[in-house]
Amino acid sequence: MLSLILCGGSGTRLWPISRQQMPKQFYPLFDQGSLFQSVIERNSDFSDSYAVAANREQSFIAFEQLASRGIRDKFGLIEPVGRNTAPAIALVAFSVEPSEIILVNPSDHLIINKNAYKIAVLRAKKLALDGKLVTFGIQPTSPETGYGYIEHEGENVLRFREKPDAKSAAEFLSSGRFLWNAGIFCFTAGTFLEELKKYNPEVYNSCKIVAEKAGARGSDSGLLEPSLEEMLSIPSISVDYAVLERSDRVSVVPCDIGWSDLGSFDSLYPVAYNSEIENAVLAECSPIFLDSKRNLVISRGNKKIVLIDMDDTNVIDTEDALLVMRRGSGQRVKEVVDTLKVESSPLLQAHTTVKRPWGSYTILLDTDRVKVKRIIVNPGQRISLQKHSFRQEHWVCIDGHGQVTLNNQIIPIERTAEVEIPAESVHRLECTGQEPLVIIETQIGSYFGEDDIIRLEDDYERAEKH
Repeated sequence: MLSLILCGGSGTRLWPISRQQMPKQFYPLFDQGSLFQSVIERNSDFSDSYAVAANREQSFIAFEQLASRGIRDKFGLIEPVGRNTAPAIALVAFSVEPSEIILVNPSDHLIINKNAYKIAVLRAKKLALDGKLVTFGIQPTSPETGYGYIEHEGENVLRFREKPDAKSAAEFLSSGRFLWNAGIFCFTAGTFLEELKKYNPEVYNSCKIVAEKAGARGSDSGLLEPSLEEMLSIPSISVDYAVLERSDRVSVVPCDIGWSDLGSFDSLYPVAYNSEIENAVLAECSPIFLDSKRNLVISRGNKKIVLIDMDDTNVIDTEDALLVMRRGSGQRVKEVVDTLKVESSPLLQAHTTVKRPWGSYTILLDTDRVKVKRIIVNPGQRISLQKHSFRQEHWVCIDGHGQVTLNNQIIPIERTAEVEIPAESVHRLECTGQEPLVIIETQIGSYFGEDDIIRLEDDYERAEKH
């Protein structure tokens, strides 16, 4: 069984922990890792291979987190632009044998009851082998208006229903005939492509052409990297609209697996609740609660958070943003995000620590005159060959071994070494040792935006095309 993990979505409803460059599925919310890594863990009992569908900006994080679980093969789809779930699944399906069973999981959902999930997957696998397109239906517990619904009789799907209004959602719940649509699917590659060809030949044909072109350019690993032009040639459509709502080969596995799409901070409260302290905590440093109950605290790092005479409050703390709101107001985070968009705030883009394909950097100081970063380059990696127009840089090596390319010079560096990088000079930093290379970078100039990086060469295909 191939486990296909769909990594789309920006997770803005979980701002400030979820950012454009580090959406909620990759953020280390739990002790055992991220939501993406939890998919790997729970599918490990029945999946012998993994594939991801992710955009170019986030794919390296997905592969890095796969590698942290011992999975080093890079298989799946890197999208220059998203075209929704049906094309993503189809492109991967064209890359495997028709008999391959594909289990499709969103990367940002939480499932608590792993035993019930395993039972549901094994049942779905059997139905898939019988030629069914299988979707997972969650037993509803409340009249939610934010989910799609599946009307069913046993494992037979009667019809799919769009996100309802409050009155319809209440009727769905009381009838006992409806399930929440979890967005988890299971089928053989061949069955899916047959039904896609039957009900949406335009998507089928365009995906087939793109898969053949991208496959011919790629390696034997099966990692597809279509061009922007190729991806835009494919219609954008969800798997529900393209196939599932039209096919007569669809089955549903009703299940109660402790599922949540984590659509707001309110949905995290029951997951993290600790009855001994009467509060919910996801933090590395334990908060102090004085006469405070039914609160949610999320924090990373060593900051001590103290609540006094506070009830029913969410406290979400990050390095550069603090969100405090009453429990039950989680859906209003979207209003904050909209305001930040109007302000063109960098708080929507990234945390102060930013993952890059070669390592990471952390912003230590940021003013209108100077910017200071801690840069970590992983062994065997190097940043792009680049230059800046509006700033000069001063590098101090504080750990590791590496080398600096500065115009036509190659300069070895180790702990305490310093290098000046004048504006407009062509430069590159590379880790040549067995341990990460750590640099303190001080930028001095008139503009420090990441768009003042003119890439001339890049190992990760981010250089400007001329």
